[in-house]
Amino acid sequence: MKRLRVDKWTGPALVARPRACCSPVLPLGALRPRPARPEQHQPASRRAQSTAAVAHPAVDPTELPSPLPERALQSAKLAALHARLSLPQKIPLQTLARTLVDASADSNVQFNNANLAFVGQTLINYHVTEWIMVRYPRLPMTIVWEAVRGFAGNKALFDVAKSWGVESAAAPGGEVDPGLLQFSLDPKDGVTHLQFGYERVEAAYLEKYKWRRGISNRVVFDDDFGDAVKESADEEEEDDPNFPAEEDPSLPAHMNYGTADTRAVAEKAHATFARALVGAVYTHCGREAAKAMVRAHVLSRTLDLERLFAFKLPTVELAKLCAREDFEAPTAHLLSETGRASRTPVFVVGIYSGRDKLGEASGANLDAARWKAAINSLKAWYLYSPGEHVRMPSDMLSPKAKPWEPVYIDMGEVVSR
Repeated sequence: MKRLRVDKWTGPALVARPRACCSPVLPLGALRPRPARPEQHQPASRRAQSTAAVAHPAVDPTELPSPLPERALQSAKLAALHARLSLPQKIPLQTLARTLVDASADSNVQFNNANLAFVGQTLINYHVTEWIMVRYPRLPMTIVWEAVRGFAGNKALFDVAKSWGVESAAAPGGEVDPGLLQFSLDPKDGVTHLQFGYERVEAAYLEKYKWRRGISNRVVFDDDFGDAVKESADEEEEDDPNFPAEEDPSLPAHMNYGTADTRAVAEKAHATFARALVGAVYTHCGREAAKAMVRAHVLSRTLDLERLFAFKLPTVELAKLCAREDFEAPTAHLLSETGRASRTPVFVVGIYSGRDKLGEASGANLDAARWKAAINSLKAWYLYSPGEHVRMPSDMLSPKAKPWEPVYIDMGEVVSR
């Protein structure tokens, strides 16, 4: 796993505006307003003029794409969100307000949360990936990608943002309360944020002819979830089967975003806010505070890894696994049965390797019970964990870290063809 130097990215995240922009609240790390600078010879843009409300009282806030930064100090919703999340006092309300401005609402990178979201996405994906790979070292790579998506995907972070009590504005604008999440529901206004991965030259052929991509190939070229970069942008616009096709009156008003396209945009905006908030915590408070926030709000959620598995030939794969590990060949034994002559018989079958029982399951017939027992045996192998208190590689970044103890590394999954 490569070591990420994210400390170099937070400079552009909170960069000051150009000289023509004389806002008293930026850079965002400053808590005291700066005195106004002398007049500049360069002509100031309309957006730059709008940030100085006192010097330009004629500017109409309704014409701005997002609220003025100084309005963050007067927002009760923003102060309540800051207190509800127990954020450190080092994080000013102006930075918290910036995390609530999506790029679809304001395209100016000096006012939206795009830069902070990129830093936060990197930190969240890194800590989630290392936690999964160290906690469950035998998981297949495809399951690792889906587990990362289950913790740090758009839908997962959408639920996290909703649990924080974040409310969204009906439409973005300069007159909106800075404590509301602002984004455009128009899918055409969506902005693709920077992410790791390469846009493949053969991306169009992959989509058209469904070419197979190997695991190693996906690790090198694709994003953190194992998806091709071009496909990731397209899949976000697909319909979600968990949501109704039309507006559902039974859903709460704050969760009803109309069609599937607008719901996908809303999910992405909420997830981007969650990532931007982690990036803001890292920028102002450092690495340990950001890591603690990821563990408290992302990794603390429950994800059933057993439901991510889908075996095609479990008996064949189990036999190959036993041969690779130099175990005795697996055999199935009938442990108990009931109602063989009835309409609802139940058979309990166990899979043994010598005298060691690998797993057991029940079924309506012997073949089904043997099939399920083989699946349970494979899950028991792949879901092995060294314990809850295993150390992570990122723990060594602490100056007072204890000497490193090597973690368990498995030789890899069993591929059945």
